[in-house]
Amino acid sequence: MKKLLLILSAPVCSSLCAQDTLNFPPAFAPVSVYATEANNAISIDGKLLEAAWQTAPAIKDFFRMEPRQGGDYRYQTNVRILYDKNNIYFGVFCRDSVGKKGVRVQDLRRDFAYGENDIFYLQLDPQNLKRYCVSFQTTPYGNQRDLQVFDESLKDNDWDALWKVRTQITDSGYYAEFALPFKSLRYNNKDTAASWGITLARLARRDYEVTVFPKIPQAFSPYRMNYAAALRGLKLPPPSANIRVQPYALYQYNTSKNGSGDQSNYTDYKIGGELKWAINPRAVLDFTFNTDFAQADVDRAVNNLTRFNVFFPERRQFFLENSGVYAGADITYVKPFFSRAIGLSNAQFNAEAVAIDAGVRYTERTRKRTIAGLYVHQRSTGSQGSANFGLARYLKNYGAQNNAGIMVTHRLDESDIRMGFTQRNNTTLTFDGLIRPRNDIKMQWLTSASRDNNNDSIGFAGSFYTGWFPNKWYAYYWADAVSEKYLPGMGYVFANNTIRQSTGGYYIWRPKGWLGRVIRRFDPGLYATLYQNYNNLRLQQADLYFFPVYIILQSGGFIQYAFTPTWQNIDFSFTQLSIPIIQKKYYYTRHQIDYNTDQSKKLSLSSRYQWGRYYNGALQTLALSGRIAPLPNIAFSCTYERNNFKNLGVIRENLKTDLITTSLRLAYNPRIQASVFYQYNSFDKRGRWNVRGSWEFAPLSFLYFVFNETHFKNNPVQTQSVINKITYLKQF
Repeated sequence: MKKLLLILSAPVCSSLCAQDTLNFPPAFAPVSVYATEANNAISIDGKLLEAAWQTAPAIKDFFRMEPRQGGDYRYQTNVRILYDKNNIYFGVFCRDSVGKKGVRVQDLRRDFAYGENDIFYLQLDPQNLKRYCVSFQTTPYGNQRDLQVFDESLKDNDWDALWKVRTQITDSGYYAEFALPFKSLRYNNKDTAASWGITLARLARRDYEVTVFPKIPQAFSPYRMNYAAALRGLKLPPPSANIRVQPYALYQYNTSKNGSGDQSNYTDYKIGGELKWAINPRAVLDFTFNTDFAQADVDRAVNNLTRFNVFFPERRQFFLENSGVYAGADITYVKPFFSRAIGLSNAQFNAEAVAIDAGVRYTERTRKRTIAGLYVHQRSTGSQGSANFGLARYLKNYGAQNNAGIMVTHRLDESDIRMGFTQRNNTTLTFDGLIRPRNDIKMQWLTSASRDNNNDSIGFAGSFYTGWFPNKWYAYYWADAVSEKYLPGMGYVFANNTIRQSTGGYYIWRPKGWLGRVIRRFDPGLYATLYQNYNNLRLQQADLYFFPVYIILQSGGFIQYAFTPTWQNIDFSFTQLSIPIIQKKYYYTRHQIDYNTDQSKKLSLSSRYQWGRYYNGALQTLALSGRIAPLPNIAFSCTYERNNFKNLGVIRENLKTDLITTSLRLAYNPRIQASVFYQYNSFDKRGRWNVRGSWEFAPLSFLYFVFNETHFKNNPVQTQSVINKITYLKQF
């Protein structure tokens, strides 16, 4: 009988053990967890002393995702869930026998970087869409990170919600206490039988151990909501008006010097703000007027060593929220809509900020479809007329993880006879989609056309990507095509008249035994990329990126050696950092070594050295960076990059460029912080200061002080600005 039971149980055991290595499917019936009603007030202090916490059942059956899928894990986590008529509460205890000595937190900024800190994070899908979630995250010191995630892959990291968390570090670990107001969450109804999707996760950074509840394969992430558990037992309050008003007032003083040393000064006062109205759990209407982005991070200068356009990410809050619904949002090289086209001058180089008078955005999302619209009016300047930006988007969901959509953008630059501006229209029409035939296969496509009346041109662009994500491999094919006349007036492309194709992959080896105590992953691989002219398929460039050494250490350190054979066909005018390149065919190989120490430690270092032939000359690039954070309240970082060109171009020029970046961040606590940023580029001899202080005196209400300066070495040209700004958020 025992033998018979052993034989019958073998297939079951084999199936369960396979979860340690395979991408197992979601549970047929999701596991349920329950929230308990709190009869007394909950004080958010990170201590979990209220009696209600002891009556709530603990969730502690976590599953290890990293460094190896399944099996025993070191860091235990307990989570309890309460609610009352206003909030849902999460009480968390993250056990760590080392206590405070083991905590890894780099700084106290909001929206901190994932991967460098100890983190506990929870994901909610209040509408049970199974392809969208909001995530709330904290460190042992209580700094906050919140984001929206679409179809697991696209993250709106700068989305901000109104919520609260407090933490406490003890000798046996750290506590975290969350309060998420129901009016900050958008749910379908108040039916007590309804359930929300939920996942819980923890990163214990010292050993880079990631645990998750419920079970999710290692190849995915806790944002894959079709694996979510069902949160039950909530008695949801009736939806409130859910209106959020955030006015601001600003004072700005500017001074500038021209090339002759003449100085001019001016003072500016502004008021404006934003209003957000959640019309219902599915639809949100946003207004902005006299929009200001004085507190946004400044762009980092770069020396572009490629032939393609540099992509600078969006940093302005109004444009970041819900940006994931737009076509091309998570496509790197072709974006029919890219919000940085709004609020900048039409200058090809050194574009300046242009004032935005007003804007409105509508987003409606259900399980079956998404509808979105946007309109922004941009103010005129002395060098260009007013501009109007409009967008309409429809996205249809079908199957478990698939969608298809259409998007239209239209930009109208207004005429002004007095200033000599003529009217200009630009329109794009885009079709796109996402297909997941299996959990470990992703396919994404986009096709777009543009029409610009300035030169009566019609152009086309497209993108296609497919990736395979099994537990031990990654393989992909990716193609982008942009015609010479594709001109998205509200978008971004990496280059015109170019077809780019890339394919390759890598093997993922997670060693065991003594080697596994040092190496977490070893991922050798190859990427092959081909660039051709769109109009005649003539070769532009081809390269093979071999990385036979790609090692992620258990500490989080990183080692890589790679080499890149490259074929170039330069049959057009081209300069590299002002050096004219001879029009001919080239073949050369470049080499690269990377080494990073554990980036979660108080002292961390990163380095990259590249060398080899470069067109008809040679190029050596050295990049060094370091960060010292003796306390989370103090963090100083410095980056140095040197490019050394030798015998390059038509007249065999030698050129050295140095790019130096320093940053100091100080924090009294997560709500009172200051930062100092300085960057100097020897190529254009430009230096830039950005000093910023902020005090979050109420949730998402800030007092800012900002100082900016741009100056040139041995040149009197200089601009300075001092900005004081206060914003206040009130949610009804």
